[in-house]
Amino acid sequence: MQNFTTFVAAVLFAAAPAFADDLQDATKLLKDGKAPQALERVNRALAAKPRDPQARFLKGLILTEQGNTRDAIDIFTRLTQDYPELPEPYNNLAVIYAGQGQYDKARVALEQSIRTHPSYATAYENLGDVYAKLASQAYGKALQFDASNAGAQNKLSLVRELVGGPAAQPTQAAKPVAIAAQKPSAEKPKAEKPAALDMNADILKAVSSWAEAWSKKDADAYLSHYAKDFKTPGGEARASWEKSRRARISAPKTIEVGIASPRVTVQGAAQASVNFRQNYRSDVLKASSIKTLVLVKSESRWLIREEKSGN
Repeated sequence: MQNFTTFVAAVLFAAAPAFADDLQDATKLLKDGKAPQALERVNRALAAKPRDPQARFLKGLILTEQGNTRDAIDIFTRLTQDYPELPEPYNNLAVIYAGQGQYDKARVALEQSIRTHPSYATAYENLGDVYAKLASQAYGKALQFDASNAGAQNKLSLVRELVGGPAAQPTQAAKPVAIAAQKPSAEKPKAEKPAALDMNADILKAVSSWAEAWSKKDADAYLSHYAKDFKTPGGEARASWEKSRRARISAPKTIEVGIASPRVTVQGAAQASVNFRQNYRSDVLKASSIKTLVLVKSESRWLIREEKSGN
């Protein structure tokens, strides 16, 4: 089982230079293991913009790294109250709760994270880990009352293989790592056949059109980029997923979606995947994340069959 992961938003800051510099410096210092210095920088940024969600989120990460979970919980909780549409603060609350062995609280926080962002892969993975921990506790309790229960013994053994030990020993959260914006590779690209280049160009054009429709807040055009057999997150009904996406697109006043460092992998004449950094900016949120789109060719169009977040 993988450890609980802590999400770190990597942002292309568009704020005042001094403010942006403080946040970038704080992120780098945290990555380098210099939490006290990182806290000093982020506090300086918050003195200029006390309600900035990115600075507050980063401070929560730093406090978590320092073991100050009480104040970190307070920061992430307030972020969920001020910005209920953001999934990351809920996820990080779950990480802390799980580290304390409070798996019911972690489950509630992760379920809320997924409700706000149904395609947030990190929350799904963490929720699976939490369910495994809860199952381990339940099977252990069953064996306390009936030690001869062979079914519970077998199930407990299987679950412990997943969670890495007894439920009383919660998995520690992985050390947060700030993900810097990817830069184009310095390596000279290999020569490709013209036909492959044409296919790659068509695929990238489809991804660019998808991002452009999102940026224009044109929900109809945006949704038209998804295949009929699109795999909705968690198997959600297509109609419900589309309703949720329309709401998320219409809520902000402005949206800008940028695609950086796209890498196309062709899996045949009618299927490909594109991995890239998605830079999202609206009047309420700025965030950068790694995304992968799995596309299929339907007639003359490349359409999205699956959407994944994270590496």
